[in-house]
Amino acid sequence: MAKPHEKLAQSLAILKDLQEGGRRIFKSDEIRRVHRERLLQNGFLRDIIRGWVMSTSPQAQEHDTTPWYASFWEFCSLYCNDRFGKDWFLSPEQSLLLHAEATAILPQVVVNTPNGTNNKIDLLFATSLYDLKVKGMPEELTKKNGLRVFTMEAALIRVPEGFFQRAPIDVQVAIASLRNVSGVLGLLLDGGHSAVAGRLAGAFRRLGREAFADEIIAAFKSANYDVRETDPFAGQTGVTAIAAGVPPLVARLRAIWQSQRAAVIEIFPKAPGLPSDKQAYMKFVEDIYESDAYHSLSIEGYSVTPELIDRVRGGDWNPQINEEDRKNRDALAARGYYLAFQKVKDSVAAIVEGAPAGALTRDTHSEWYRELFAPSVTAGILKASALAGYRNHPVYLRGSQHVPPRSETVADGMNALFDLLQAESEPSVRAVLGHWLVGYVHPYPDGNGRMARFLMNTMLASGGYHWTIVRVDDRKAYLAGLEDASVNMDVRPFAAFLAQRVKWSSGQAK
Repeated sequence: MAKPHEKLAQSLAILKDLQEGGRRIFKSDEIRRVHRERLLQNGFLRDIIRGWVMSTSPQAQEHDTTPWYASFWEFCSLYCNDRFGKDWFLSPEQSLLLHAEATAILPQVVVNTPNGTNNKIDLLFATSLYDLKVKGMPEELTKKNGLRVFTMEAALIRVPEGFFQRAPIDVQVAIASLRNVSGVLGLLLDGGHSAVAGRLAGAFRRLGREAFADEIIAAFKSANYDVRETDPFAGQTGVTAIAAGVPPLVARLRAIWQSQRAAVIEIFPKAPGLPSDKQAYMKFVEDIYESDAYHSLSIEGYSVTPELIDRVRGGDWNPQINEEDRKNRDALAARGYYLAFQKVKDSVAAIVEGAPAGALTRDTHSEWYRELFAPSVTAGILKASALAGYRNHPVYLRGSQHVPPRSETVADGMNALFDLLQAESEPSVRAVLGHWLVGYVHPYPDGNGRMARFLMNTMLASGGYHWTIVRVDDRKAYLAGLEDASVNMDVRPFAAFLAQRVKWSSGQAK
């Protein structure tokens, strides 16, 4: 008779076959009941709704959103195909968001279908589908990531005017991706959409696409339509021209920067300027290391004590001799943090001497990252490839609706971020938006939070602000501010949080 672990191995072999091609979502009847129940009991599957399950991990906690958010769009596609066949499509708003590569998982996705029942289907973690009954299927549909969506041009025409106010960054990204106006113009003319034509002409003009705006107006006048140009972004700050034809993530980062910088300047204390006593400034940075290491590592979930930090700093930590040190994940992280801190401190010293902060961090941030994880590579815990730099796989953040961009876009995104840092004149904006957007792009396989806080403090140094610690006791407020920024495109809570900590640090320095 097979033992329990042998039975589980049999069930896992069946699951492995189903997962070929990267599948995470399955209909319950694809797995025999005995295997399905065994996998559910051992944490390798989780129920979504009746008849549907997803792959997960025994290490995932009950409230860990990561497996679900990683599987969300796959479920939407498979469920809708199974229930509605080809007769379904997402709303114009959701279509435009997907074309613009907006990554946040929305609480509700509206599925339009002639077979709908106007019914809400509750899913995991307060997400849902709503099957909205509509008449017929539109022609202007395409597929994106297995989802039936409107084409970009059709989505721009069909979204309501209020969408331009609710999601200005996403509309900017969409418009920046258009290489010509003919697709939009043809749909406008065929549908006789004079009011929409005036709105889109105004949007194009506001975003620096004057030729597109002029062509729309001229074509409608030639067709004897009364078209009146309006600006759908009226009242929005930071909505400015973005270069056409750039990758969506690059357009998104530029639009975020322009829309959010004024709020940071308003909230943050005025930069004191580079310190006159540079030696005293650097002494403060040196003295704050132990507290900074404790809080920064603790925020990331490491169990680090002041005693361990003292051992690392004093050189008493030696994985080549001490087997416990070699195996100690927390000690490896502490050692890496110490090594990286020394490199960051060198960067800060150069910045307070007048080196350009954006250009310097572009050149040195890879070195900081390598130092963070070199001890783990030396100890054999990580492969040497861990030091290569940017990630080459998707990542999902525990407890966050924000899904970082595709790995293929990360290099372009980080280049754009450093361009923005170099072009920015306000140190506070460099610090706040630089920190947020490193986390938004999430370029590394690990260590993104530590790298973001290192970058924040080098940017703070460029304005003469003192090194600022985000304390582990503030973790909830800190992450909530980042979530508000990444999901709602509102940096104000995060900027206010950091501004208060900067003021506290300056008071401590006196």
